[in-house]
Amino acid sequence: MGCGQERQHAVCCTVLPGWAASFRDQSHNYHPHPKGKLIGFVNLNIKVSLMGFEDFEPIFGEAKAEGPIADSAPLNPYLFHVYAPDPSHLKFRASDFRSYTWESVQSLHQLEDMRDYVGIGGSWSEFMDYVISSLKSEDVKLVLEGHSMGIASAKLVAQKSKGLPLISISVSKLPDSVAGEATANLSLELFKAFKDMRNSFIKEQERCCQLTRVISAEQEKSQAIQSQLDAVLYSRRHKLQKTPSDMIEIFSFAKSDTSSMVLVPNSTGEPPATEAQSTKVVNRVVPAYKRSKVRGAVIAEDEG
Repeated sequence: MGCGQERQHAVCCTVLPGWAASFRDQSHNYHPHPKGKLIGFVNLNIKVSLMGFEDFEPIFGEAKAEGPIADSAPLNPYLFHVYAPDPSHLKFRASDFRSYTWESVQSLHQLEDMRDYVGIGGSWSEFMDYVISSLKSEDVKLVLEGHSMGIASAKLVAQKSKGLPLISISVSKLPDSVAGEATANLSLELFKAFKDMRNSFIKEQERCCQLTRVISAEQEKSQAIQSQLDAVLYSRRHKLQKTPSDMIEIFSFAKSDTSSMVLVPNSTGEPPATEAQSTKVVNRVVPAYKRSKVRGAVIAEDEG
């Protein structure tokens, strides 16, 4: 949000004998010098908060009216507007556009006091981020206080979420002489914010349309590349399907031409597969027609 910056600055101070050198930081805490006693000028590197609201973006929202007055009679809804009229002030304004318009101007020093009172630590920018987040939340209230004669005072109360510190701004009722101008200004600023938001939406919509066209063109390119790839894969698959039939034709041609085959002797010196088989001799009976005939007869005498 650009609500402030923090820089390092050298600060020159005079310390008298017997006095402890100390300085006050941006959190209003005193820090004594570790040596305790110094004489002359001391150069201290102190972090000084340079705060401003040059880049503060206006905040619009609805505040729910609460309090004894609101409980006794229904009240109109309130719209609030927070903006920076100059770099050192914030203006808080709430109006029902009928009977009541409330306003408060807070300076940097008043906001720093509120920071100490609320008890939010950290840097100034972190505190302002918390204030802005609280005002942009859904839990913003306008607490009304008064009597039977009417509403006397009010507070704009915001909370980032339940359990966290409350941001409370006391607002004063504007007289009728300036209330009309204040509500007119609020209406004009609200219209400007609406117009800026609409222009931003139109630009974003045009950007989305351009991105959609780019995506469509890329999808068409992708589809064309996919079609080419499918054609190449189909051609290769068709060739692979034709290969088995071609091999069958080649095998049939080689089988029909076995008469021209030439036996090549085994050059490795190893016995053929048939010779490698077992050479066990089997006793076989010789056929009768191949047996040799024995001529003559042997007469054996009977020793009886």
